[in-house]
This record gives sequence, structure tokens and C-alpha cells, in this order.
Amino acid sequence: MSNDTENKTPDTANSDGSVTPPLHRHFIRQIIDEDLASGKHTGVVTRFPPEPNGYLHIGHAKSICLNFGLALEYNGRCHLRMDDTNPTKEDVEYVDSIKEDIHWLGFDWGNHYHQASDYFEQMHDYAVQLINKGLAYVCHLTAEQTKDYRGTPTIPAKPSPWRDRPIEESLAEFAKMRAGEYDEGAATLRSKIDLASPNMHMRDPVIYRIRKVSHHNTGDKWCIYPMYDFAHPLEDALEHVTHSICTLEFEVHRPFYDWVIANVDVPAKPNQYEFARLNLTYTVMSKRKLLELVKEKHVSSWDDPRMPTICGFRRRGYTPSAIRKFCETVGVTKYNSLTDVALLEHAIRDDLNKTAARAMAVLNPVKVIIENYPEGQVEWIDAVNNPENPADGTRKVPFSRELLIERDDFMEDAPKKFFRLAPGKEVRLRWAYFITCTSVEKDANGAITAIRCTYDPATKGGDAPDGRKVKGTIHWVSAAHAVPTEIRLYDRLFTKEDLNDDSDGKDWREHLNPDSLKTVTGYLEPELAKLAPGTRVQFERIGYFVADSQDSKPGAPVFNRTVTLKDSWSKGAKKE
Repeated sequence: MSNDTENKTPDTANSDGSVTPPLHRHFIRQIIDEDLASGKHTGVVTRFPPEPNGYLHIGHAKSICLNFGLALEYNGRCHLRMDDTNPTKEDVEYVDSIKEDIHWLGFDWGNHYHQASDYFEQMHDYAVQLINKGLAYVCHLTAEQTKDYRGTPTIPAKPSPWRDRPIEESLAEFAKMRAGEYDEGAATLRSKIDLASPNMHMRDPVIYRIRKVSHHNTGDKWCIYPMYDFAHPLEDALEHVTHSICTLEFEVHRPFYDWVIANVDVPAKPNQYEFARLNLTYTVMSKRKLLELVKEKHVSSWDDPRMPTICGFRRRGYTPSAIRKFCETVGVTKYNSLTDVALLEHAIRDDLNKTAARAMAVLNPVKVIIENYPEGQVEWIDAVNNPENPADGTRKVPFSRELLIERDDFMEDAPKKFFRLAPGKEVRLRWAYFITCTSVEKDANGAITAIRCTYDPATKGGDAPDGRKVKGTIHWVSAAHAVPTEIRLYDRLFTKEDLNDDSDGKDWREHLNPDSLKTVTGYLEPELAKLAPGTRVQFERIGYFVADSQDSKPGAPVFNRTVTLKDSWSKGAKKE
């Protein structure tokens, strides 16, 4: 087996391309260590086997990071394999999106891109082997009859009337199935195992069914297709996979996986291992439910920034490194649990805090007039791009007599611990001057339309030469230079923490968050208008944002909020 490293190294690896083993030696790493030490395997081959019937979500990201990450860690390889055994639900659109998502996460499969459909002829031959061994037979029970015959966990299955038909007869019937002589549902090929097994998956499961539809890869060559449980172990064996890593719901399928490998003449003997899938609070990750969200127009598309899809996170401004870090932090266990989505949000905050440039934007503006600043004068203030990374340098921000600040940064009747702008109070304008409120202007309804202030010219840069201190610092933009633009304030899509819990009797859609998207007009410092689509930035004191990859235009970006600066849900204000 080749141990060539064909997988792209993520940017968290060492400069020489190696990967420092994490401190957490989870149970799959321990299994691999033991297999290599004992000589059971001389290298590591994993695989990521998505079914191309939808877009990948954050749960798939955990599996991608695990399988490709282990291959990198052990100088092995990871295959990308499309498990395209059900042509009624699959599409090239999904194949392309899967490839794009994996590349975006920082991984590559090298020369090892495979499709289950590439092996259809070999799978057919293995099915014939089972028939010849008396371990498979063609059955004519309908789907409903098959379900009725199956029994219960405590009552054995009833044998199909065709269970003991002669081998030659099953061979002939299977040939007729392949030739298209039967309608859909008129015949299946079933394995012959144990009708009394407490494991329902061992009670003569179907391994081939008839589907008279075109396949996106093989066209109309086939009208019979293998079931996933039959195809999966064969694919692993044909590709010499050493560690076939699945999520925990496949644990009860493992006896059939092992039965297939033991009863056909395959070139390798892979083993299946299971780990707990990712479940996130305030999130659904059922492909069916995600598809319903799109079809019922609760979201705009698969890449709507509220969706837990990888393309949705990408459009929202998440980084590959943050998602990889999150997946490593969550870890790999054998028990199901519910992970707080706040952990994912912490990962992106931590990542963007180091890498995102800072800028100033005002989303709910009120005008400030600096009475003692010369009319018509504009000066360009030096502002630090990222205090976390001095190498990012500085930028020039225009300052003038009339500014815009956030309406929430002013209170006419401020409590004692309100450290922002209020009548008679002095605050610091970020990177600029100290200002003091002298009066306010109001409209006929009593709403504040302007705040009048004075400034101290000696405090340029934000510090007073006499050493006096102010407790509040607020952001601002020059009114004359502010660039108005669309700002999309995304929040969690659901208000319920555990959407797997249906004990309240409500449909899961009833927990959609009506405030998951608010669109406002924001006013930006001029440099922000130049940002290219996909550029991430921190709006100071507000949150992290990204220039939308689809709707932004040159000179007129549209910004999506990636995440707030702090967890606004931590006190449970929005929880049900």
C-alpha cells in the first residue's frame, strides 16, 4: 500500500508540511497507533464518502477534518468518494459543491477521487458470488410485504417464499433484473443471513433494487443499483481503506459490513469504526430539513448565511481555520452529545480577532456637530488597522465638523455607570479627540436629531497631554464622507436550543427565529467601500462582518454580519 502524501496540507500545519500530533489522543488515534505498532497496517488510508444528494453542513466538516486530518497526521492518504448509489436523489450540482467545500476547508484528495458508480460492475460480480454461495437470492415481495415479514426485535422474521429458491434460478432472475425485464419494486436481491437475529439489519437485507432512472455518471447503463450498506464495505475494500470511520448510527450496520467483507473475495479487509456525530444547539442538520428550509423559502438558498452548510458559513465570513479548530476542540467520542453553538462562535471570534482589520461603521446613526471645529475643514486621522497585529499598519480616516455616532452611544438622562456620551460628559472619539456634549436638538416629536459638542484640539490621537482620563471611547464616521451601504445582521436561525427534542409537540419550523435576519443601512468610513467580496473586517465595537460574495459590487459592498463581538445569547434572553 502506498503511503504517498497526496492530501493538501491545511494552513495550521508546520512550515515543512508535517503535522504536529494534537495532545488529545482520542480513541481512533489510539486504534491507529496500535494497528501501526502491531503491523496490522503499514500505513493509513481513510475516506470521506458523502452521498451527493445535498450540500455539506458543519457535521460533515467534522468528518472531513477527522478523515483528512488523520491521513495528514499519519502521512497517509484520504479518498474522496461519492456514494452515488441512489440516482433518484443525486445531482452533479451536489458533486461540485462537495469538492468546492472540501478544498475550501484546506484539504485535497490528490489522485484519489472515486465514485461508487465506478465500481458498479465489480459490485454486480460480488453479488453474483453471494448467489453462487447460496448467500443471496432474488425476492419478489413488495416493499410493504418485506417490512411485514421482517418481524420485530423480539419476533423473528418470516422467511420469504423465495428464500430457498435454487441458485441457478436466482442467477437467472438477477440477470433479468439487470436486463430491465422487471418493473421497479417487482424484484430485489436479498442477502441470506439470519432471520432470528436481534439485529434487524442482519435479517436478509436487500442488497440490490431496481431503479429505472438515469444516473448522473453512468447514464442508462444500469437499472439495478446496490444498496448503500452493500456498496460501502466493497468500496472500502477495493480502495484498500484501512480505517473506515463512520458516525455512530452506523454501529448497528457494522455486523453486515463485516459479513459482506467475510463472504466475498475482496482484495483487502477494512474495518469500520464509529464516532459520535456533531449535534449543535439552535441548529438542524438533517439534509431533509435543510432541503425543506430552502424549498419552503425560509432561507434564500443553500448558501444563505444562516444555514449550517459549509457554503453558508463561507458566505457568512467564517474561515476554514476556525472551523478546523472548532472540530478539533469538539473532539471525537463514542457518545452522543449536544455541542453549544457558542463554541463555534468563539472559534471564529478568536480567529478573526487576530486576522481581521478594524474599521468604523455606524448602523443606527445620530449626528454630532462639533461647534468649535472649523467649518469646511477635513483632517485625516491615523487609525490602527489591527491592534493584534502591528504589521497590518495604519490607515487614514477623514475627520470633520459633523460626524455620525451610534444612537445608543448617547443618553440624555444617563445613569451613573453610563460611560458614553451624555450632556456635560466627555468621551474619547476612537483615534481622534475628546469631545464634550453641550446640548441636543430635537424634532417636533421629541426625538434627538443632533448632538452638539465641543472638542479639545490638544487631545488628538485620543490622549490628553494634561493626563486627564475619560472612561468612554466611541466610534464614529465623518458625515460628509460616510458611505451608505446595506448591512445584513444575521443571527441564529432557530430560537430553540435542542431541536432534536420534540417533547413540546411543536413542529420544528415553529422555532424559526423571526429576527434571524435584519437589514439596515450602515454608514462606513470610505476605505470600507473598496473592500473586495469575501473580505472580512471588524466593525469596531459592533462585530465581525464580511463583504458578501454574491451581492457586493465594486465600490458598493454589501456586508453580512459573521458574529457579534460578544455572545448576545449567553444570558438566555432569546431562548425559549
